[in-house]
Amino acid sequence: MSTSLEIRPLRTADRAQWDELWAGYLSFYRHELADEITDATFARLCEQRDGMFALVAVAGDGALVGLTHATVHPTTWSTAGSCYLEDLFVAPAARGADAGRALIEATAAAARERGCDRLYWQTQQFNGRARSLYDTVGQLSSSVIYERELID
Repeated sequence: MSTSLEIRPLRTADRAQWDELWAGYLSFYRHELADEITDATFARLCEQRDGMFALVAVAGDGALVGLTHATVHPTTWSTAGSCYLEDLFVAPAARGADAGRALIEATAAAARERGCDRLYWQTQQFNGRARSLYDTVGQLSSSVIYERELID
């Protein structure tokens, strides 16, 4: 991989390479999604609908090596918005070259541009490699997350 790295918004022409990264991300979290959900997600990210946006890390040879997906939303705790960094993934061959850090910093800048005063994300406890990065770019909160499926 080339040492030069560009962070830019996701484009519709990125679909094939994005699919590979997205599949790697879902595999890491041992999750599968229906094709229609992946299709809808890609469209919303590219069109920046529903508060969603995506950034990609592009190596010097033009290969996508990482992605972030984020959603801007209002909050009851501020007049500014918050930005949830929902997905962050760097291809295994590109790890250790600061792509993850660059993607987080670019997502933070994009969130600021969208009027947000807070960027937050979550990860699994077992994701030690990512957490070692996250410890340098954010603060670990004391929040505990609960989930409830709403589909009968």
